[in-house]
Formats: sequence, C-alpha cells, structure tokens
Amino acid sequence: MLVKNETYKKVKDYSKNKSDLNSYYEVGRLIVEAQGGEKRAKYGNRLIKEYSEKLTKELGKGYGQRNLAFMRKFYLEFEKVQTASAKLSWSHICELLSLDNETEIKYYINISISQNLSVRELRERIKYNEYERIGYKEELEEPKINTLIKNPIIIKTNKKIKEVNEYVLHQLILENIDDFLKELGVGFMYFGSEVKIKIGDRYNYMDFLLFNYKFNCFVVIELKVTEMKAEYIGQVTKYINYVDKHIKELFNDKTVGVVICKKENKFVLEYCTDHRIFTTTYELEESDIY
Repeated sequence: MLVKNETYKKVKDYSKNKSDLNSYYEVGRLIVEAQGGEKRAKYGNRLIKEYSEKLTKELGKGYGQRNLAFMRKFYLEFEKVQTASAKLSWSHICELLSLDNETEIKYYINISISQNLSVRELRERIKYNEYERIGYKEELEEPKINTLIKNPIIIKTNKKIKEVNEYVLHQLILENIDDFLKELGVGFMYFGSEVKIKIGDRYNYMDFLLFNYKFNCFVVIELKVTEMKAEYIGQVTKYINYVDKHIKELFNDKTVGVVICKKENKFVLEYCTDHRIFTTTYELEESDIY
C-alpha cells in the first residue's frame, strides 16, 4: 500500500472541511510531499489513486482522482491563483487550474472577480477562447475600449442560415441584442438600431449606436459581410463626427467606431490613421440555446 498512514490521516483531517480553500491547499501539499516533492509530484498519479479510493470510501463524494489532482496542482501553482482565493469558489479554481498559461489564468481571474462570473459563465468564456479572441495584453490592467473587443465576435443563432447579407446579420444581432452586447465586450449598452441621421442632403442609417458606460462614450457599430474596404473607414468617420456634433454631451468622451466585417484587410488598416476606429470580425455559430 502506497499510502502512508500518518500522511493519510492528515489528508483526511484537512478534507473534512470541504468549503475551505486552505484545506484544499494543505491536501495538495501533503500529496506533493508524499509523492517525494514538486519534481516527482507532477508526474506521479498512482498515490492519488490510492488516496482517492480511501477518501471516497470513508468520506463520500468529492475525492475523485481529478479533484485530488486539482488540489495537488492548486498547491504547486498557488502563486498564479492566490489573489483569487478569497473571492472565488473551489469550482472556479478548478476551471482555472485546467489551464496552463499563467497570463491566461490571470486574465480569467480578473474577469471572474470584476464581472462576478458564475462557474458556468467562466466555463463558457474559457470554452469560447475569450482570452485568445481578446488578444490579452498586460495593458488590460488599464484598458482602452479597443483592447476589450474580441476578435472574432461570435454571433449565435438557432436558424439555418444559407446566405448572410447585412440585413440578415443585423436581424440576428437584434434578435439577441443582450448576448451581442456581452459578446462585444465590457460596458456596452444599447442605444438604437438603424439610427437615422442626415448628413448634407442625404439620410444615412447607422447599423447600431451603443453607449459604453465604462469609457463614457458612444460607439458606432457598422456591419459588413465582406472583407474590410477603405470606403468603410470614410463611412464610419462621417457617422462618428455626426454623433460627436449632434448627439453626445460635453461630458461624454469622443465617439468611437467599430467595423464588424467578415475578414480583415491589413493593408487597409495599416493606412487608417483615425485612432477612433477599430475593426473586428464575426463568426456565426448555430445554437439551440434560444
């Protein structure tokens, strides 16, 4: 039998307090020590199997091999998640410990706390690779609005879409506007759809006008189902200038514009000198959620 009685007794004592993250940390430490230290613990699972069988038999559920392995990893990588210990549940921690990238873990810790994410919501963010899509950088500690916009933006639908034009894309977003605002980023609020404005002698329609309370600014959203083109920049620039002149208040920051297109064009973006304009792409995903 690989399990040492003295070590097992300590593990058992700590395990009785399932709600205490410190207990999980101590269980992880004891497992690591029993396996012969950190270098050997990362590769040894036989002892975990022994502990799992005995603890499950004596204390019930919650001591499967996967959970004990997470306790071991919690101890080994505590420095990565220690800031979250007092604010997140053990279920949150387990979701985080399924990741290996330290910066990625830090990102999900930050949004879990700041946005009060449930375990299910955190799992969804990880599942849909939000970290990769948002292009996380350390600058997000003091973020700007463009650093929070995901790329691509996933637009879910329960419909079979054969052909996507701008009207169809607009309707899909409008039907599930709350999901779109959450998917777009942090702090976005709906202001209007197909907002009618008059520029010179012509009427124009902004696809969406949003407001971001985090950055205190209006956001013009323009939808395109093609690759990014230079003329889209000019179009959005006109809309931004109109909002700044006729809609925004003096206490609001300058309006920004986001072009959501099917495919980016690095050549066009390279020559776009207007720092108020950002771009991202979209992907449709069929879903049975709605």
